Amino acid sequence: MQLSFLEPLFDRSGPWATVYFDPGRHDESGAKRRELSVREVRRTLEEQGADAVTKEAVGEALAGMSVAENPAGRALFAAGGEVVLSLRLSRAPQGQIACWSPLPRLAPLLELCGQDPVCLVAYIDRTGADFERRGAEGPRDAGGVEGQQWPVHRTSTSDWSERHFQLKVENTWEHNAGEIAEALVTAYEESGAEVAVLVGDPRERSVVREKLPDAVREATVETEHGGRAAGSDSPALEEAIERARRECAARRVEVAMDRFRAGRVGTDRPTDAVEGVPAVVEAAREHRIDTLLLRPGGPDLSRETWVGTEPDQVAVRRGDAQTLGESDPVSVRADDALLRSAAATGADVLLIPVPDEEPSLSGDADRETRDDTDVSARPGRTTSAVGTADTDTPAGGIGALLRWTY
Repeated sequence: MQLSFLEPLFDRSGPWATVYFDPGRHDESGAKRRELSVREVRRTLEEQGADAVTKEAVGEALAGMSVAENPAGRALFAAGGEVVLSLRLSRAPQGQIACWSPLPRLAPLLELCGQDPVCLVAYIDRTGADFERRGAEGPRDAGGVEGQQWPVHRTSTSDWSERHFQLKVENTWEHNAGEIAEALVTAYEESGAEVAVLVGDPRERSVVREKLPDAVREATVETEHGGRAAGSDSPALEEAIERARRECAARRVEVAMDRFRAGRVGTDRPTDAVEGVPAVVEAAREHRIDTLLLRPGGPDLSRETWVGTEPDQVAVRRGDAQTLGESDPVSVRADDALLRSAAATGADVLLIPVPDEEPSLSGDADRETRDDTDVSARPGRTTSAVGTADTDTPAGGIGALLRWTY
């Protein structure tokens, strides 16, 4: 997941009010529970020291939230009396989350917004195509293309005199397929998609796929469900699109973890993968993180780190942060500090799947910081929340793939 959409959060200083809010049901009892939840959020923020104007801005935003438009809820980030960013969630939080902290509380957002890749859906027929971007924010128009409109229909006769006309029809189909493929590549790149799904006319979508560049064609799948005509959507089409996104996400995690296992500490060559808070913090300071790896439930996600006003002013100890030029560093969670750094330097962020029984990033209970003698902090070994040794994920739940090695 790229975090460029979080840029508004780093244009101003904190402290920040962060709320992950589930509006509940759209009925009378749901409205009452929602009112009580808003009061609870206000009270929690006040108890944690939030200023009155920011607390009121959050309360007003939550009270005016449309349940129909936000069935799973929203994440709100507010500072200085203003809601700076409001994002729709794809999954409801497991319990209300509200906090007042020096940095925005970002880790639950990764899980609740989903990290399924952006998908470009191309609705194709023999005259053109319509493109749609599918991401965590829901479907969005991504443009389209219209090719030649005539001739596109064959005649029913097989008389020899019609052969010239039939050839012109097939030439039109071929020409339009080329225009669709060219427009699809442009839309694919502009939308930031990682997978494309071709929907519609079987012959045309097959020809379009053949005309795509290798890199895009390898990330493209076809489905027999749905079409370009209005009203042709179906549950089967939606499932095909979501399946393509899930499979793409699984491949991305598999590739990243193969690289992590091959490059982690312990090899006899310069490593391009690091794990544990100290090593990842050092990489963040040097802008070397290519992909930040987080394992939900990892004990080091809540470990104390110290930060300054700049994203690369991050350290494990307060004194180290001061040597970076920050006279008054503040204590924050490791995951929030590293996510800010990743967003500022254009790094990718990837959640490493965990068994269902482990706590999630969206849980509201923080773990106590572990000391340096904890076995989970040793390279090459982690311990899950249920006490099972796991040598296949980053130590403590935090790791990184690097842009370059020393």
